[in-house]
Parts: sequence; C-alpha cells; structure tokens
Amino acid sequence: MTLLRMSFFVLALSYVFTVNSRPAGVHLRNMDSFIRAVQQVEDSNPGLSPLALVRALRRTAGHDDVMTIHFLGASNNLSDGEALETSILNASSFSFFDKAIHHIVTDYGEERGVVLAPDGTTVALAPLLLGIESGLKAKLEGTPAVGIFPLTLGRTLGLSFFSLQDFPPSYRLGPNGCWDSVDHPKVFKLSRAATLATNAVINGGMDGAILGMDLTNLPTSEQPQALSEILKGYYSFILHEGQGLDAVTSHVSPRRREISRAILEPLDLHSQLMEVLALVWKLEKTEWIALDPDVGKAVKDGLEAFVHKYWDCPQIIPRCQWGAKAQKGAPIPLSLPLQFLYVHHTYEPSSPCLSFPNCSRNMRSMQRFHQEDRGWSDIAYSFVVGSDGYVYEGRGWNHLGTHTRGHNDIGYGVSIIGNYTATLPSRHAMDLLRHRLARCAVDGGRLTSNFTIHGHRQAVNYTACPGDAFFSEIRSWEHFRE
Repeated sequence: MTLLRMSFFVLALSYVFTVNSRPAGVHLRNMDSFIRAVQQVEDSNPGLSPLALVRALRRTAGHDDVMTIHFLGASNNLSDGEALETSILNASSFSFFDKAIHHIVTDYGEERGVVLAPDGTTVALAPLLLGIESGLKAKLEGTPAVGIFPLTLGRTLGLSFFSLQDFPPSYRLGPNGCWDSVDHPKVFKLSRAATLATNAVINGGMDGAILGMDLTNLPTSEQPQALSEILKGYYSFILHEGQGLDAVTSHVSPRRREISRAILEPLDLHSQLMEVLALVWKLEKTEWIALDPDVGKAVKDGLEAFVHKYWDCPQIIPRCQWGAKAQKGAPIPLSLPLQFLYVHHTYEPSSPCLSFPNCSRNMRSMQRFHQEDRGWSDIAYSFVVGSDGYVYEGRGWNHLGTHTRGHNDIGYGVSIIGNYTATLPSRHAMDLLRHRLARCAVDGGRLTSNFTIHGHRQAVNYTACPGDAFFSEIRSWEHFRE
C-alpha cells in the first residue's frame, strides 16, 4: 500500500469511527469538519499541492461536467503526476467527500452538499472549490483566470434567470433554509421550493469568486497556502472586542457581499452572462437559450434582482437559524410601505456581539426577556444588528413589533446589540443599518423613499435609547429629522 493510499485509508477509518459514535450514516455538516478532513489528507502527505488536492475532490464529487472541463481540464489530468484522484476512491473516503461536496436538493426540500460556516451562513462547497481551483490553476500554471466567474456564479445565475418563467425574477433566486441544529448540523431544509441558485449556492459562488481572485492576485514570489489554510483564513477568523470588522483588512466571509460586489460589478456582468450563456448553448446544446428572443431582457431583469437581493441588501440571519421560539398568538400584519425607521440600542446585552454563537445567544436572551418578563408576544424589534457583520431577523418586514410605543404600526424598530451611551457601535454595524438595511427596505417597497429616521427617545420620552453617543451620531444621518 502506497503512502498516499495509506493516508486515505487512515482518513477513512477516522471518519468511520467518528460516524459510528453518532447515529448510523450521520456526520456533522459544518465547515470546520470539512476543513479538518482536508487537513488530515494534507498532514499525511507533506508537500501535497493544493491544486492536486482540490482537483481530486472535484473528481470525487463527480463534477467533471463539460463547462468545468472546458475551463479547468479533466480532474484526473494532474500536472504534478500524483494519482491522488484514484487513492481517494476507496469506499469510505469517497462517501465522506462525495456527501460533503456533491450538491443536490431532494424531493423533500433537503439541500445536500452544503455546510454550515462558523459565521452562521450556509455555503455550497462545489462552487467554492471550483473558484479556488480556478485561482490555483491561474497562479501555479501561469494561465489566465478566465473561468472564475462562469464556474462560481455565471452559469448558475444565467440559467436561473430562465427558470420559473411564471414567477418574478427575485423568486428565481434562493431560497434560504435552516439547519436541524446549529451545534450539530446534519440536515438543511429549504424554506420553499429550490431554484438553481439557492442561497447556499450563491454564498459558495461568491466565496469561490473571492478566494479564486485572491489566489490569482498573489504576488509572484508568494506561493499559495494549503487548502485547509485558505479555508481557515476566510471562515475561521476571530474578531476582537472594540474593533470587530472595522479592524479586519483581509477578506473574511461576513464581508462576502461587499467584497464580491467590488470584484465583480466592474466586469460588466450583463455582457459576461451573455457570453456564459452562449458558451452553455455551445457546450451543452441547450438550444432553448438561443431560441429565446428575450435572452438579453431576462439577463437584465435577473441581474437587477440579484444585485438587490445579494448586494444591496445585507445578509439577514433568519429566526430559525438563531433559535427563536414561536411567537405567542397570531402575528399582526403591517401595512407597507412604512414611513419611519426607529433606531435603538439593546442596552442589555451591553457588549457588542462578535460571533454568530454570541449574537444568537443574545437574540434568544432578549426574546426570553421580552416574552417572559415583559409579557410581549415576541422579541420586540423588527431587526437586530450584530457586530459580527450580520442582521438578525426579529419580527421581520411584515409583522407589527413592540419596539416604539405608539409608533409600532408606522415604522420599523432596528436595534444594535450593545450599550452605546458612551461609545459608538462599530462603523461596519452602523453602515449595515444606515445604508444596507435602509436601502434594502426602500428598494423592496417596505419603506418610503423619503422615510424618516428617529432615535427611540424622540418618540418615547421616558427613555435615553439609543444612548447619548449613538444618538449624537444618527443626528448626522441623511434621513434623520429632529
């Protein structure tokens, strides 16, 4: 048995014993578990090329379609001569990586080939790894990085704009879903019928585009890190108290929307997608694309929906993901659009939350306090902003909250976790509220374009919310009114 084959045998045994300590056939589907499995392979094979490894993973998952081969070549055509793709094909290790990477949606709405990232979002591994492979190929082989956009987002978006023709373009993107458990994730169920471009696929595509471009743009003298290190740097970062994302200069997953926009928007995506669709027609013989006289309009409308949903709007962590309890009684619908946005701070919890576990814990604590101590039907706020880079769903866009007495039916109540009497929230958290969430609300028809921002204290005279320091800051915001 060769050293390479033996390493995969050890990996397979490790996986089997791990699985056997849980219910049969079940393994945790989170990014950390995937990174650990990759690192085991790397540790057993010092000097292993990250390009060889990511190609072997592609072969294991059966992703040698004609578009991928067009840009990257066949996955068993390894330039460094290592037969890694054959070693990985023993039964147990094949099962592990195939289930982790191969993307499908079952008839029951379970999305597979996706993992829970440490930041609380869900990522499809296939487009992520294709983007990394494209970047590695360009860097290590000195070839142009022409396949990054088509393989990560282009083909998926282009084809999704032609599906579900009886539905508006925004419905052809998504949906999101929720895990059975964020601590021990095993099953991810979608919130509605799947499209080609689920949230997880788009997250993986954006991440693949970012990391692929990062690898392509490495200085000539700098060699790529191991695959596990590439993934750790992007997903397993730690934010520090008092700084949060403001102090982060590297590319990390909570910033995928703004970074992918900065990378991709200058590329003239309409032209790029038209080229991708022409290539799909040529390679895959999808003649219906060429026969559709409204290809250009479908791409234009679809891109507008994509930009609004994934670039203008912030990532919102749904209630089921942070562990919300059910609302007591039936929710009361709002009459949209609303005229006001009421800004709050939570006061308690008093410290900014810097990670998905901490922010989720804060959300559950506030909901428990509002329901059990205050006697309200649910958490008071429409949305809550964390300092981890995400917005958390409270009552949401469509349901009446209890955030601003006497004004709940005319405005949204949005709070930033922390006490901002003497200090300000992070700049990133304030921008999520001021620019991203507000713009999302206006463009989505939830807030009027001439909406008014008020601090909580302006509407209710017995409170100092949102804190003196924060209130002084929002007085300079463009929609603020005295």
